[in-house]
Amino acid sequence: MKTEIKTNQAPAAIGPYSQGILAEGRMVFVSGQIPINPETGNIEETTIEGQTRQALQNVQNILKAGGADLSQVVKTTVLLADINDFAAMNAVYAEFFKEVCPARAAFQVAAIPKGAKVEIEAIAVI
Repeated sequence: MKTEIKTNQAPAAIGPYSQGILAEGRMVFVSGQIPINPETGNIEETTIEGQTRQALQNVQNILKAGGADLSQVVKTTVLLADINDFAAMNAVYAEFFKEVCPARAAFQVAAIPKGAKVEIEAIAVI
């Protein structure tokens, strides 16, 4: 069983996918979030720090709509347009995840939709 998670506090899906999925009422899967401001529909931040912060705020809002929060995240994947941005992204990431941090993979990709510098997906257990 799966239930779609949909919130206007994060950008709408820009393709054939859901913002998030609540599976079996126990797991929340958050689709990769790029730094789109949900109020404007645009990427407004230009720095990796600002883009990481916006992407994680989008993840946080989708988790909330699914009945979860960042403390319940068990796995994330971070995609970077430039792996040299890793340290700066990681510093902002550490503001959101404290104590027992989720497992994580981070790697550089050839391109991220809309020219974003970062995309972050998450899995939480509730």
